[in-house]
Amino acid sequence: MLLKVLCFNTSELGAAPPCCRAVGVMPLLRLALLIFSFLFWAAGLAIFTLGVWAQASLSDYMLLSANRYPNAPIILLGTGAAVTAWGFLGCLGVAANLPYLLRAYGFFQLATLMGGLAAGLSGLFYREDIAEGFRSGLKKAVLDYGEDEGHADALDSLQRALECCGAEGWRDWLMSDWAIQDAVYSTGSLGNDSSVSLPDSCCIKRKGCRNRPLPESGFRNIKLAGIHTHGCFLKVFSLVNDNVFHIAATVLGLAFTQVAGIALACLLANRLSPRLRRRAR
Repeated sequence: MLLKVLCFNTSELGAAPPCCRAVGVMPLLRLALLIFSFLFWAAGLAIFTLGVWAQASLSDYMLLSANRYPNAPIILLGTGAAVTAWGFLGCLGVAANLPYLLRAYGFFQLATLMGGLAAGLSGLFYREDIAEGFRSGLKKAVLDYGEDEGHADALDSLQRALECCGAEGWRDWLMSDWAIQDAVYSTGSLGNDSSVSLPDSCCIKRKGCRNRPLPESGFRNIKLAGIHTHGCFLKVFSLVNDNVFHIAATVLGLAFTQVAGIALACLLANRLSPRLRRRAR
């Protein structure tokens, strides 16, 4: 009641207190776009951080895939840096009342929307192709083990990290030239045609693993030799299948939020342009 009387009395004098003044559209647009630009900037920083993590942690896994994704971390780093920079420029356009910068900001968000849709839909529709690329790449890495040090180190890192052996299982090493030759070298003779070695990365424990060469009893019970029984492909497929859907759905959701940013940038730019023209006159 006291607030109403105060507002009534001050309105009769021709000046409304701050609590009773109507808020215009422009301040609301500016505030909304500032909040969105800050979130856009934070999203760019998150993408950049994801690119750094992918470059540091996933380079070995992508090297083993038959599908070529050599520039995926670089694309994430570049996209994150660009989004972060444009998020800052969006805040600058709002603070300095620059309609041209706001329009450019809106066009950049439109490009981000299209890129997000393409990336999200590709992740959803090509999950199986990504997994099959890993299957083919893992089999080739086992067969060619020792011929390429980079692929061999990547395969060893994968087998230790996922606690697996071979693409489908340890028996994949029976067809590997390195496994047969290493068994011959270890025994000093040709021995049995079935003798084969497994790399140390297949061992459950580095100490006490009977892998070079694998004893005949190991063929009957691989656990007695201290070897991982599961193949790497099933673990990689589970990892890809579980995570790609969620990542793609998140990317699509973030892409659709760009519609709000585009609308806010264009509305604010259109309202600022007439004001700047009147001031120029």
